[in-house]
Amino acid sequence: MKYNRVMLKLSGESLAGQSRTGIDDAKVQQTAKMIADIHALGIELSVVIGGGNFWRGRTNPHMDRVTADQIGMLATTMNAMTVADAVSKLKVDCRVLNAISMPTISEPYIQKKAIRYLENNTVLFFAGGTGSPFFSTDSGAALRAAEISADVVLKATQVDGVYDKDPNKYADAKRYSEISLSEVMAKGLNVVDSTAAALCRDNNIPLIVFSIEDSNNVIRILKGENIGTIVNPQD
Repeated sequence: MKYNRVMLKLSGESLAGQSRTGIDDAKVQQTAKMIADIHALGIELSVVIGGGNFWRGRTNPHMDRVTADQIGMLATTMNAMTVADAVSKLKVDCRVLNAISMPTISEPYIQKKAIRYLENNTVLFFAGGTGSPFFSTDSGAALRAAEISADVVLKATQVDGVYDKDPNKYADAKRYSEISLSEVMAKGLNVVDSTAAALCRDNNIPLIVFSIEDSNNVIRILKGENIGTIVNPQD
């Protein structure tokens, strides 16, 4: 395999199906099988799932931003628990490690414990983002990737890579096969937020942006195929 220790970032919407809200069981089962197939390759895998299928930021302008972000952390916990349950049904050992203290439903995130789990071939689901408001789940994924010394962050999206402009709006949009994080930030491309970009850059972690429409894409990337866009941490 091209990478040994992998951080997989999934959107909450990827679990929602056509409705784009809530949880679609067929999507959950498809995601669980993908994770089990990656695990079967001997990859040390950790997963962060966003919460957008349940909650997308401060939808009520009167709500405090901190409260809104905390609700988002709960949404990521629900998604992590849902997929972890489906993965465990496939006889794959997995754990939900949470940045928020929820001792009756998930384990607390502890960096050394996380690394031990990975070394013992346990799939990890990191829930609760960073545990603090004002940070996205992309930032949470990049932070955890740095803490566990991941080889790569794989960001699954609805498009097949990074484009110079929105391919859903512009027919002449060009896809990059490779680009640096500094170029992404300088051109204002909507890939990850600045905190996530800085964490990947400072810890020399490459980012690969690819389409999740084909669930086999992750394994193809791990086997060395040129899928999506490679975002290099250095120029």
